[in-house]
Amino acid sequence: MKNILNNKRNFLAVILVLLLVAFNIASCVNSCGQDSARRSEMVKRINLEESLIKVTQEKNSLAEKLSAREKELEKEKAEFEAAKKNFNQEKLICQNLKGELDNLNKVNAALEEDLKKSLAALKKAKR
Repeated sequence: MKNILNNKRNFLAVILVLLLVAFNIASCVNSCGQDSARRSEMVKRINLEESLIKVTQEKNSLAEKLSAREKELEKEKAEFEAAKKNFNQEKLICQNLKGELDNLNKVNAALEEDLKKSLAALKKAKR
């Protein structure tokens, strides 16, 4: 009878050990799966972080280029405004000179007319 009880105890102990070994193996398999998932998640995060760094650097580079182009544009606008102002001044000077030239042409025409009259009168006086 003791032999049967010992056999039952041994049998139960072996079954208990087998169950514990099965649970241990299942736990190890589960742990390996979780470790693999964690590693793939870390790889994804590292890749995304590297992409973010590259995009940020590119953004900063483009922002610097934009700033330089804006400064260049402002400089060109200032130069354009100065050229426009000079052009307007030259235009006014040309208009004034044109007015003076018109006045001189009128005076010249009047003097030529007077000269013709004087020559005509002189010719009449000589006859």
